Amino acid sequence: MPLPPEKPAHAIRGPVRRRLEEGLSALGLEPEPARVEALLRYLGLLARWGRAYNLTAVRDPAAMIDRHLLDSLAVLPWVRGPRVLDVGTGAGLPGIPLAVWRPGLRFVLLDSVGKKVRFVRQAVLELGLGHVEVVQARVERYRAPPFATVLARAVAPLPELPPRLGHLIAKPEGKLLVLLGKEPAAETLELLPPGWAVEVHPLAVPGLEARRHLALLRPPPGGFGGVAGGVAL
Repeated sequence: MPLPPEKPAHAIRGPVRRRLEEGLSALGLEPEPARVEALLRYLGLLARWGRAYNLTAVRDPAAMIDRHLLDSLAVLPWVRGPRVLDVGTGAGLPGIPLAVWRPGLRFVLLDSVGKKVRFVRQAVLELGLGHVEVVQARVERYRAPPFATVLARAVAPLPELPPRLGHLIAKPEGKLLVLLGKEPAAETLELLPPGWAVEVHPLAVPGLEARRHLALLRPPPGGFGGVAGGVAL
């Protein structure tokens, strides 16, 4: 499918840029021009490719600022390196915004859907993100040295994630960050495998009225309480 004509650069500047800069400041992030430009370029690519590849249901660039860019960057205080894995990255979220902001870390963006991986590879290339690797694979078949941080956004129900992703988390300092909407119910947390420690943090995302939460999970020191497997991510 041919891509729609690219919008001129000024089409996503002006008010959209101000909205991004104000949102970054609200998150406590300095809106450095180079990083702001990189995020706006990514936004332009997402808007262009999204129409042809159905990458995201959000089509308005201003809404993408809040629901994609700022929503991703809200978890930045909990991201640690040296290596970070974004599982089920989709259109590169939250991995690409985080990689723009943390050029000193190594990122792997993982997805099993070909058209999404093609877009993410193109975005990484055009943004010059040499510290980002894009991998097409099912998570249960993916093998790599463990990561300090593993990210999951809209991948699977919370209790299913530790058994599937535990083998990819470094011990003892590694952690799994799960981006959520509503705060998980106590009954949901009780379904986590034995030994997993969990913290739930509310996230204040500028421009969003809907609540966002981060579940931070740490594997048990003696094992992962499950085995990798299940459906493709």
